[in-house]
Amino acid sequence: MTSSTRIGTPTRAQRVPDPDGAFWVVKVVTTGMGETTSDFFVHTFAPELVVPVAFVVLMIALVVQFRARAYHPARYWTAALMVSVFGTMAADVLHVGLGVPYAVSTTGFATVLAIVFLVWWVSERTLSVHEITTTRRELFYWATVMTTFALGTAAGDWTAMSLGLGYLGSGVMFLVVFAVPGVVYFATRRAAIATFWFAYVMTRPLGASFADWFAMPGVRGGLDVGPGPVSAALFVVFLVLVGTLTIRARSVRRDRPAYLTGTEGAA
Repeated sequence: MTSSTRIGTPTRAQRVPDPDGAFWVVKVVTTGMGETTSDFFVHTFAPELVVPVAFVVLMIALVVQFRARAYHPARYWTAALMVSVFGTMAADVLHVGLGVPYAVSTTGFATVLAIVFLVWWVSERTLSVHEITTTRRELFYWATVMTTFALGTAAGDWTAMSLGLGYLGSGVMFLVVFAVPGVVYFATRRAAIATFWFAYVMTRPLGASFADWFAMPGVRGGLDVGPGPVSAALFVVFLVLVGTLTIRARSVRRDRPAYLTGTEGAA
């Protein structure tokens, strides 16, 4: 590890994306794909094998992300996708494997998220995604992302199953709740950080609820397409979106100074 990437020291460039419109679209796609991909593998293969493998792949994806000099869509969104898959598995293990009620796991993950935010704020005095310019801040960022995925999975299952809203009903509800922070921000131009993270948490149950609605059998209120086909379809959409973002990012990097893109001194 070089001095430029040592924990707490500045990195060459920010390695996470700004939350524009494309960011939210890809984010929702990854949440839905993470939900159905997790279900497909866990129900097709032994969970004792699948969960550790998913964890190892997640760690590899995060290492690749942290070794990047700057934001690269393929690296970042691959890591985000693996967080989605493993976060779903982690939440499901608590309920299916250990019998923890969804209300309890939702409350537990919400508490963990609050603690992560508190420690992040005390340490860095900022929770802004526009200021992820040190390795330590990026560690806080990914810890937050992981927790929001687990929280969103538990919350989506809680509303769909325990509260009886069903997958479609939950999806519509979370779509409305997801839109509220955006309306508040554009109307007031205030609380940008709070509205961002609130919306970010909501993307998980939003994408997962609609993906489950397509994938789950009719007896559970779904369209019975199956988690495998839904995952495959979403993966194609994911590849197209990330490919488009990669082309756009390369175009932007060509027009920016090297010290802003992390390519200064690169071969």
